[in-house]
Amino acid sequence: MSTLADRPAHPIVGIRAPHESAKLHVTGTAMYTDDVAAHTPGVLTAWPVQSTHAHAHVRVDVSGAYDVPGVVRVLSADDVPGVNDAGVHNDEPLFPSVAQFYGHALVWVLGDTEEAARLGAERVTIDYTPLPSLITVKEAIDSDSFQGNERTVSRGDAATALHGSAHVFEGVTEFGGQEHFYLETHAALALRDSEGQYFVQSSSQHPSETQEIVAHVLGITSSEVTVQSLRMGGGFGGKEMQPHGFAAIAALGAKLTGRAVRLRLNRTQDITMTGKRHPFHITWKAGFDTEGHIQGLEANLTCDGGWSLDLSEPVLARALCHVDNAYWIPHLLARGRVARTNKASNTAFRGFGGPQGAFLIEDILGRVAPLLGIDPIELRARNFYKPGQTAPYGQVVKDAERLDDIWTQLRAESGLDARRAEIAAFNARNPHVKRALAMTPVKFGISFNFAAFNQGGALVHVYKDGSVLVNHGGTEMGQGLHTKMLQVAATALGLGLHQVRLAPTRTDKVPNTSATAASSGADLNGGAVKNACEQIRDRLARVASRMLDADEEDVRFGGGYVTALGNPAQRLTFAEVVGSAYLQRVQLFAAGYYRTEGIHWDARVMQGSPFKYYAYGCSATEVEIDSFTGTYRVRRVDIVHDVGDSLSPMLDIGQIEGGYVQGVGWLTLEELRWDTSDGPHRGRLQTQSASTYKLPSFSEMPEQFTVRLYENARETGAVYGSKAVGEPPFLLAFSAREAIREAVAAFGPAGHAVDLPSPATPETVYWAVSAAQQARVASVDPQLATAGAE
Repeated sequence: MSTLADRPAHPIVGIRAPHESAKLHVTGTAMYTDDVAAHTPGVLTAWPVQSTHAHAHVRVDVSGAYDVPGVVRVLSADDVPGVNDAGVHNDEPLFPSVAQFYGHALVWVLGDTEEAARLGAERVTIDYTPLPSLITVKEAIDSDSFQGNERTVSRGDAATALHGSAHVFEGVTEFGGQEHFYLETHAALALRDSEGQYFVQSSSQHPSETQEIVAHVLGITSSEVTVQSLRMGGGFGGKEMQPHGFAAIAALGAKLTGRAVRLRLNRTQDITMTGKRHPFHITWKAGFDTEGHIQGLEANLTCDGGWSLDLSEPVLARALCHVDNAYWIPHLLARGRVARTNKASNTAFRGFGGPQGAFLIEDILGRVAPLLGIDPIELRARNFYKPGQTAPYGQVVKDAERLDDIWTQLRAESGLDARRAEIAAFNARNPHVKRALAMTPVKFGISFNFAAFNQGGALVHVYKDGSVLVNHGGTEMGQGLHTKMLQVAATALGLGLHQVRLAPTRTDKVPNTSATAASSGADLNGGAVKNACEQIRDRLARVASRMLDADEEDVRFGGGYVTALGNPAQRLTFAEVVGSAYLQRVQLFAAGYYRTEGIHWDARVMQGSPFKYYAYGCSATEVEIDSFTGTYRVRRVDIVHDVGDSLSPMLDIGQIEGGYVQGVGWLTLEELRWDTSDGPHRGRLQTQSASTYKLPSFSEMPEQFTVRLYENARETGAVYGSKAVGEPPFLLAFSAREAIREAVAAFGPAGHAVDLPSPATPETVYWAVSAAQQARVASVDPQLATAGAE
C-alpha cells in the first residue's frame, strides 16, 4: 500500500475539476431536503410556536389549534417517548417549560398544509411568568452568569514579563457574532416505514449525531434510524449541532401520526431560533521590548454561549489555542469562560473560535504599532514564529518557516512597497479620502479539539461492469468535498472522473461518522476513501498480474487501464480485470478507515499536540475610505495561501476567496442587534432579515482579487499531500480591517492609535475618522480642538 501523501503518475487529484453538482446547481435541478419533502405524498408540515419573552415560565394551551381545519397534531413534551432533549449536554429541552430566549420554540403544530400549521400555531395561547433576563455579555459578566468549564492556556510567567517590559499596553477588545445566512434554511423530512424503521432526510453536517439525537428522543436504538444528507445549501458550522432537534421534531411527528413530516424554517424563524458565531469580550494586557518584540500577554476571554452549552466549550478552547495566531509569545496567560445569556445558543461557525482568538492579537498589534513608532507590517514580521518554537499549549509549530516565505512572496508579488508609496502620495493630495494597504498572516491548526472525532470511514463498491460507487462519511454543503472524494477515488483506482460515482451520505452505509467540520472533511474522508480503494486495487492487482503474466508489484493502474512495467503495449481495461476478478470470487467492495495519527490533547490542562499540522497564509488588502460617510471600498486583495499539494485547485481557490469575503463581512458589515431595553420586546433580535442584516455582496468584492496557492507545500501526513482549506482563509480578512484602521489613522497625526470597533461598519468608521481628525487638530492647536469638540 502506498503512503498517504504519495501520488501516482498522472493523478486525477490536482487537476482543475468542476464541482460535481455544478450543472445541477446552475440549472436549478439540484435536490435539497425540502425538495424531497415536496415530492413526498401526504406529507405534514411542522410549524413552531415561538416565545415572545426572553426568559419566562410558560403554560401552553394548544386546544385552540385544533379548531383550525387541517391541523392534525400539536407536539408537546407529553408526546416524547424518550428523552426530551435536543442536545448532547442534557441542557436543551426539546419542549421547554421555561422560555430561554425570545423566539424559543415551545411547541410544534403539524398541519396538512403549511398554511394550516401556521394558522394553528397562531391559535395556541401561552401564559408567561416573566423572569429576569441577560442579553449582553457584559450583563452576564456583571451577574456572574457562566456555564461549562473555565479553561486556561499558559506558558512562562506573564506577570513578571509584563512587569519587566519596556512598553505595556492594556485594553478591552470586543467583537460581535455573525449569522450563518446559508441559502438553505434548516430543514428535515422524516418517514416511518412498514417495519417501524425511521428514515430522516436532514440538512445536517453531522448525520451520525442527528441519528443519535432522534433515537434518544424517540426512545429507540440508533440502528432503527437512518439519516441521509443529500446536500446542503450552505452550512458554515450552523448545521453541525443545531439540525438535530429539528430532525427529532419531524421524526416524533412521523411516529405519532404515521405520516411523513417535513420541517423547514423560513428565514426569520431560522435567524431568530438558531445560534450564531460567538461574540467575545476580552480584557488584556500586553508587553513589548524596545524593538517591538512581544514579551508577555495576559488575557481574559469571555464568549457569549447563549442559553445552553452547545459547542461553546470547544469553540472557547480553540479560541484560546489561537490567541497567538502567527506570533511567538514567550510568556502568556489566557483564561476563558462561557457566559450564559438569554439568547439562542451560539454554535460552530467557520473557524470555530480560531478567528475570535486570533482577532485579539491582531487587534493589539494594530493598536500599538503607531504608539511604538513601528510600521505595522514590520511589527508583525518581527514577531513571527521561527522553526523549532512551540505554541503556548506545547506543540511544535511545524513548518514555521513558511510564514516568512509566504510573507516575502506576497510582499513582492503584490508590489506592496511601491504601492504604499503611491498611497502616501495619494493621501497627501486628498484631505477627504484616504487609502491604506495592510498585510496580515494566519496560522491555523487543523484537527478536531476532541480527539475521537479525528476518524473517518468510507464504503466503496466496484460493480461487474467496472463502474465505481463511493460512500463516505462527509457531507456536501457546496464546498466541493464530494468532488475531491471522487478525485481521490479515481486517482487511487487509476480511473477517470467519469468512471466514479458518489452516493449520498447515509448513516446506514458509513456509521459513527464525525461532523464535516474543523476543515477536516477532506483529510478524514479522503484518507478513508483512499484506504478502501487501495484494498480493492491490491486485490485486482493480483488478478491482473496473472492476466498480464507479470509480477503483482509491477502492475499499474491509470487512465482506466491496467498495465505492467516493461510491457506497456499490453493493457487491459479496468472493467476487464474487474470481470475476471468477479469470476474468481475476488471481493470487489471494501470498507475504508482513517484515523489521524500523532495528536494528543489534555483538555483539562490545555496542553499537548492537538493539531495534525498548521495551514498558513498571508493577505494584503488595499482600501479607500470616505471621511464624510465612513464608507469604505476594497480596491485590491492579494493572497498567498498554503493548501499543501492541492487536491482540486479550482475548488481551493474558490474556498479561499469565499472565506476571505465572509471574513470581511464579519469584521466590517454584519452587525447583530438585540433589543436591550426593559420594554416588552427585550431580547428580540432586531436584525431578522436581509433587509436589516447587512451581508457582503458583489458590491463588496474587491476590484482586483488575486489568489495564489503556495507551491512546493506537500503535507506528508495528509491524503495525497494536501491541506485543509475550509476555515483558515477566513482569517485572511484581518488585513481588510487593519487596512481600514490604517486609512482612518491617515486622517490623524503621526503616531495616532485607532481603536476600531468590530464590526467596523461605516457608522463606526465615521466616528473613528472624526476622532482622528480631532486628534490632528489637537496636535496643532489644542484649544481649537477643544472648541471643535464642544
